[in-house]
Amino acid sequence: AEPPAWAPGPAQAAALLEEAADLLVLHRDFAAAVERCEAGCDSLGAGPGPGHERCLFLASFAEVKCSLCVVGIQALAEMNRWREVLSWVLQYYHVPEHLPPKVLELCILLYSKVGEPQVMLEAGSSWLRAQANQSLPELGSLLELYLVQVLLPLGRFKGAEELVQGCAVLDSEQQLALLSAIHQSRCRWMQREETRSPAEEQQDPATETVLGVLSQKLLTMLTLLRRALRSMSNHFYLLPYKKMLLATFLLYLVVVRLDPASPTSLPFIYKLVQLFRQAWAAVLSPIHRPPIRD
Repeated sequence: AEPPAWAPGPAQAAALLEEAADLLVLHRDFAAAVERCEAGCDSLGAGPGPGHERCLFLASFAEVKCSLCVVGIQALAEMNRWREVLSWVLQYYHVPEHLPPKVLELCILLYSKVGEPQVMLEAGSSWLRAQANQSLPELGSLLELYLVQVLLPLGRFKGAEELVQGCAVLDSEQQLALLSAIHQSRCRWMQREETRSPAEEQQDPATETVLGVLSQKLLTMLTLLRRALRSMSNHFYLLPYKKMLLATFLLYLVVVRLDPASPTSLPFIYKLVQLFRQAWAAVLSPIHRPPIRD
């Protein structure tokens, strides 16, 4: 079907936003949702022109663009494409300082959840230190989120203290609470470092590569396999091969060539049973037991 003739500007982007939300929530078509979000952001362009009623259009422009990015982030995360999230939103906002507070919050939470908080280290610091963001009401909550989810897990205690002390929107009580949290986190970090054993330092997960882990596992498997083959070879070395082959041949004669119900077959069957008993006794006997004689 032909796509509808969208109205220019935020109206077209709002329609694409509605489509993207339906694809994300109702149809679970995440790739299509990302495509609608990208089309909506592209339709917004650089923003409302000077001929429009700028205040109304600017508010609508910013709100729709932020919502499109929020839906796009969720769709990328559902497809396990979280590594692309920061670069994906920056292609529409260009620098981290221009990210909406909601988009920055989602990025911090996402990269913290997947264990990659360092991705947001520079982006979060640039946003929090930008002069244009100092008057935003979300500054205090985002600063606290950045401390807890990014700086403290990475051990950046000095930078955390400088950020708190340089934030003008925090009163003295809030600063003391955050500085106390930083001090407690530093103490726990130092305790973990002191109690870490030398073996754990050598096998630090931060320096251990995936190839090393796989090589160690492969070496262990090969060692176990070699031991198993050696044990099997020692075990099968004790088997009476000649008697087993003879018993197999007699079994073939009895089943295929002879009639088991016939009296003439009884000597063969008796010999077969005797051979199997001797072979079984040899397998289950200790190594030092003398071999069975015919």
